[in-house]
Amino acid sequence: MRVLLTGATGFIGRALVPLLRGQGHTVAAWTRSATRARSRLGAEADVIGAAGGTPALAAALASADAVVNLAGEPILGGPWTATRRTRVRDSRVGLTRQIVEAIGARPARVRVLVSGSATGYYGDRGTEVLTEASEPGAGALARLCQDWEEEAHAAEASGVRVVRLRTGVVLGRDGGALATMLPPFRAGVGGRLGSGLQFLPWIHLHDLVRIIAAALVDERLTGAVNAVAPEPVTNRQFTRALATALRRPAVLPVPAPALRLLFGEAAAVLLDSQRVTPAALERTGCRFSFPTLNGALADVVGGETVSVGPVSAPVAAQGSGASRRYLERHPPIYELTATTRVRAPLDEAFAFFSRAENLGLLTPSAMRFSIAGPPPVIGEDATIEYRLRVGPVPIMWRSRIVDWTEGVRFVDLQERGPYRTWWHEHAFDAEGEMTVMHDRVWYAPPLGPLGRLANRLFIVPALRRIFQYRADVIRLRFGA
Repeated sequence: MRVLLTGATGFIGRALVPLLRGQGHTVAAWTRSATRARSRLGAEADVIGAAGGTPALAAALASADAVVNLAGEPILGGPWTATRRTRVRDSRVGLTRQIVEAIGARPARVRVLVSGSATGYYGDRGTEVLTEASEPGAGALARLCQDWEEEAHAAEASGVRVVRLRTGVVLGRDGGALATMLPPFRAGVGGRLGSGLQFLPWIHLHDLVRIIAAALVDERLTGAVNAVAPEPVTNRQFTRALATALRRPAVLPVPAPALRLLFGEAAAVLLDSQRVTPAALERTGCRFSFPTLNGALADVVGGETVSVGPVSAPVAAQGSGASRRYLERHPPIYELTATTRVRAPLDEAFAFFSRAENLGLLTPSAMRFSIAGPPPVIGEDATIEYRLRVGPVPIMWRSRIVDWTEGVRFVDLQERGPYRTWWHEHAFDAEGEMTVMHDRVWYAPPLGPLGRLANRLFIVPALRRIFQYRADVIRLRFGA
């Protein structure tokens, strides 16, 4: 199936692309920034620039079997001004109208439209149990969701099956609500929002993208679908669970008036109570990988085991002459190791990880990774130059590939970048129809004693998050 995807470079879209590719679909990303999409999605998606307007959209739809519409300006992206309200509305209601009109403008082969919405559709409902059959709620955000769904519903007149996905708070490693919540909670200054008694519908990112993929092919899913986990929790319960997962206190509540002052009407996202259940999904026998909040948070804030410590083995005899000379000139201090099982034969796994284009897909979006110039063909003595951010600081990084053995192993050396030493070995072993990938990084931070302090406080946590994010992409692309 060929899927046209809006919002492909966003938090949900970046997780959906590798999952769809792993299931055998092709993906066309309709995006405002073709450059950013190519950097973040790599070789996994065809990129179509939205600058072409309605004619380009109609042409893209003519070759699409399905549309997944995930685009939308973040609700809590800033003060709730008239300008922001207009942008939020146009990015949802306006774009959905444009898609539906393009579908209906000429015969097309689109069979299904999966269109984003939110549990904000129900408004503030206290402890009432809400299913897809429940009445819509009141308030600005509820009306926004209702108008958004109405535009998507109009595609049914063109013979398209429409799934209106009412999504709760999405929990994942590289964005969403937790990107804002984790820093204060990690610092021990998190707390409940308002009274904390409001119900908070939630879902793990990996469950959400699997539901979207199922909606493309399962004709039992039609109309409204509540994309939420089956365990309802209050904000107070969520706060305790997150603090427990992080082993931090959570004793500083944020009063509701302060949230309303900061966000205006958009504070309803944080304060409205919605006890939403996934009734439509349960009727289809949907099985959640993360049905409980504790399990979901343990995966997101924990995840793949990444070990970091002092160098544990002699380095002088490693690899080819290029590796040896590099390590002799740049002795490492620390060693990172990670082992990942990939549900793919060795030749397929090696080909994926040795394509420079896929580096962006495997890198957290906050790092803003982009290759400088055309992506090179990876092989012995190839160089890759790229831009990224380390925290707020933009840097250039140049790597050289050495010790290349096709289907077995290669090493990338930092020739320019933030580290005094960076030597990263990628080794691959066949295990039946699976591949076991071993990563070993020897590195040394700059700045002597100051660098060693930075390693403990910042570098080790950052490296763990990067390799855990990569493991998430691998799970989605090749299966858990």
